[in-house]
Amino acid sequence: MVITNLLSALPLIGADLIYLLWGGFSIADASLHRFYSLHFVLPFVILFLSIIHIAFLHEYGSNNPSGVVNRSDVIPFTPYFLIKDVLGLIVVLIALFSIIFVIPD
Repeated sequence: MVITNLLSALPLIGADLIYLLWGGFSIADASLHRFYSLHFVLPFVILFLSIIHIAFLHEYGSNNPSGVVNRSDVIPFTPYFLIKDVLGLIVVLIALFSIIFVIPD
């Protein structure tokens, strides 16, 4: 309730946004369903956007702020960055699993 009341600080539309977010005049069943749905769907949306981002990065490559196009210094995405990312994921998973299985408390 405290976090959702932060929207009331917005002038003119704050009260309407709270009413829309809560689904009524107070937090009830509708607002709990909305927050649960948001917490369930949001990770999948983030995963989908991350996959699209990597696909575009793989297709067009990265850019530099100066805008100078120099293709002689370009490193291909595969295998260099792909292997680096997979090895980083493996290291993080090993650390996570060692904490989970060796020191669960």
